[in-house]
Amino acid sequence: MRLPYNRDELATGIVHLGVGAFHRAHQAVYTEQVVRRFGGDWGICGVSLRRPDVRDALAANDNLYTVAIKSTDTVELQAIGVLRELLVAPENPTLVIERIAATGTKVVTLTITEKGYCLNPATGALDPEHTDIVHDLSHPDQPRSAIGFLVAGLAARRGDGSGGLTILSCDNLSNNGGKLRNATLEFASSIDSDLCEWIDQYCCFPSSMVDRIVPAITDTHIDAAAQQLGFRDEALVVTEPFRQWVVENNFAGPVPAWDEVGAEFVKDVEPFELMKLRLLNASHSTLAYLGCLAGYESVADVMGDTAFVSLVEQLMEEMACTLPDLDGFDVDGYRRQLLQRFANRGLEHQTRQIAMDGSQKIPQRLLPAIAERLSRGEAPDASILGLAAWIRYTMGVDEEGLRWEVSDPLAETFSSLMQSTAAEPDAYLEAV
Repeated sequence: MRLPYNRDELATGIVHLGVGAFHRAHQAVYTEQVVRRFGGDWGICGVSLRRPDVRDALAANDNLYTVAIKSTDTVELQAIGVLRELLVAPENPTLVIERIAATGTKVVTLTITEKGYCLNPATGALDPEHTDIVHDLSHPDQPRSAIGFLVAGLAARRGDGSGGLTILSCDNLSNNGGKLRNATLEFASSIDSDLCEWIDQYCCFPSSMVDRIVPAITDTHIDAAAQQLGFRDEALVVTEPFRQWVVENNFAGPVPAWDEVGAEFVKDVEPFELMKLRLLNASHSTLAYLGCLAGYESVADVMGDTAFVSLVEQLMEEMACTLPDLDGFDVDGYRRQLLQRFANRGLEHQTRQIAMDGSQKIPQRLLPAIAERLSRGEAPDASILGLAAWIRYTMGVDEEGLRWEVSDPLAETFSSLMQSTAAEPDAYLEAV
């Protein structure tokens, strides 16, 4: 893999928490393009908060990897070199804290999924009873959670005089910057009120909206790419041609010129967040749960059924009526584009992957719009069907008795409710 810049001279300016496939197919791609066009010390130190899988896969290639951009009929391969270092937090939490505290670090970005913020899904506030938060408050120098690592790193920055940071959430949470800021300040205030005030004064937590479909990698993807590359890239990521990144223009210091390579810096991200959550994410979840129950393995398979296409069109119509004005943005065009993206057979995006962690996603994607339409006296039938499909999915068994693992932070709760209600549908519904 040849790059048009010298990686040995690329210093680290970004620490990224949660260096999974989405980050490597989205924010890292934007940063790669910035470095190629404008230079700058914007190398990325990626941090895996749990497992060494990504670090180990990238090690064989000196942290280089390939992005395969797939449509139904075409594949484009891109080499990405901005990942300069991969750390596994449980192996050396002190080193992760040092990287956040380093003078050269200007930005921390996060893709840790909704559950990684340790929030109460009902309130959006930090959950003080979350296992990781309880641990981190007792062991602030040996954190487990992203919030714990952030606060520990910021405490070190304050002590070293390294200055504040831009801390940028790139997850599918409404007001993700505000929620991250509140969680960080609440955690910090429990440790050191002066540290809390310093973070509030010197750090910025811009909200952002990210949009790119990134399916889980399979051996089939790696084998197909190897035919073009001439070698197996075990760190390969697959994505679609479409990408979007809208970032609140609220920074504590310099950031990469992402806006020069396709990102949008705006005053208010919320309208774009709502558009994505209620059109793309709500549709994706609904297709995933109904598709799983109907026996479809991929979203493209679901979209091959005209009944589901009609349903998702109805769902988008219901959701569009709850969106604020997007100041000239072509919402109808975005909806048409979504239908094409869902039908992309090059991605093989598994319904079971999208169905994960529904208890953390449904409160963001479906419930607010349902409540809003009901308050108007309107019947959001397709949206309620999506909600019902999620509840049915949490039972972990289909009509033929085929069982599956419910991958969710509340999986044990759902299992207990199944037992206590003897799996009787009406009783289970009420219990959920």
